[in-house]
Amino acid sequence: MKYDYLIVGAGLFGAVFAYEMKKAGKTCLVIDKRDHIAGNIYTKEVNGINVHQYGAHIFHTSNTEVWNYVNQFAEFNHYVNSPIAVYKDELYNMPFNMNTFSKMWNIRTPKEAKERIAGQIAALGITEPKNLEEQALSLVGTDIYEKLVKGYTEKQWGRSCTELPAFIIKRLPVRFTYDNNYFNDPYQGIPKGGYTKIVEKMLEGVKVCLNTSYQDFMKETQDEFDRILYTGMIDEFFDYRLGALAYRSLRFEHELLTGEENYQGNAVVNYTEREVPYTRIIEHKHFEFGKQPDTVITREYPSEWKQGDEPYYPINDEKNAELFRKYEELAKETGNVIFGGRLGQYKYYDMDKTIEAALLCVKEEMNR
Repeated sequence: MKYDYLIVGAGLFGAVFAYEMKKAGKTCLVIDKRDHIAGNIYTKEVNGINVHQYGAHIFHTSNTEVWNYVNQFAEFNHYVNSPIAVYKDELYNMPFNMNTFSKMWNIRTPKEAKERIAGQIAALGITEPKNLEEQALSLVGTDIYEKLVKGYTEKQWGRSCTELPAFIIKRLPVRFTYDNNYFNDPYQGIPKGGYTKIVEKMLEGVKVCLNTSYQDFMKETQDEFDRILYTGMIDEFFDYRLGALAYRSLRFEHELLTGEENYQGNAVVNYTEREVPYTRIIEHKHFEFGKQPDTVITREYPSEWKQGDEPYYPINDEKNAELFRKYEELAKETGNVIFGGRLGQYKYYDMDKTIEAALLCVKEEMNR
């Protein structure tokens, strides 16, 4: 067959693109190497609980257009992300706010909290931070850094904070109000019934081939395509000819706790000690206020990425940014291939930014 578009990747970017192109009368074929659609936002039902298979995904945005767009495909609940942080035997609210400071220092007022933080920063005397540790200390002081930043960050990146560049932490949000809402965006929630249903609706009427890698498919297919949208790794597309870009990977350990109704009382609990091997435990039923007799938890382990692993986070340091720019130049020579999404554009996207970028890509294609 002849298609207008081959879309490589059935995640959110590819699904938005396919939906819009089908609406415009274009023919699309979607392939994905995994055995399911929806990419990293895939949710799988287990004992009536929608389990986020690739980590917690909380939809939030300040963009009214994006909020209205995604609400075409699902009804969202009123979930508000208010994670908890555990340090040794201490429990703190996140993000850093007056509840955090009250527990940490036994104080009550914003004035007391500001004075405590400012005093610690002044005592350190850091004028030009040379690494992430010094940058974080110069923003929030010693206590918050040691208990809530250091260990968690070192687990995330797999190296000491003194070995990480300062620019990774440009700011650390500190609130002097008793507000546990992690996001400042006016729109926030979880789709009732899980994220997979959103992508299913987007891909209605579009042919999808799963368990299909791009490389193998192109060797075997007789189909023809005017254009290709590639949402996989841009360096892999070019067989790593300029070298491999760096990523961080994650491993998820899911556990069904039969007969246990409520394991931790919150959807997301961070573990900030480096000695605890996982960064957080997710209890999925709390995203949708579930009352099931069982529960499912997921421990999230960060790991170094190597070829063959699943890449999750691009490492946007100067070295990798320069290598990506070279791949971008190479991409311009491909003619009929568009690169999109977190891996194709080597950029960390939240879900709302993924939708924004996909809609922009569609607009540019329509005006081509």
